[in-house]
Amino acid sequence: MQRSRSGQGTLEYALITAGFLSVAVALGALWHVLGGGLFVEHALASASHHVQAVAPGAVADVFLF
Repeated sequence: MQRSRSGQGTLEYALITAGFLSVAVALGALWHVLGGGLFVEHALASASHHVQAVAPGAVADVFLF
């Protein structure tokens, strides 16, 4: 009976390690994107003054409504 449960601890350790490793990789990728300014560029591109510069006049009012 003991022999059938001998790999349970190893499997649990492997699953937890893989989970922590995937979280660390995801946080590293997020840190890299934030450091590169991608989110800031996206926010500036979607800001209202950007729409007004691209589509002046009444067309910009339609897009901003």
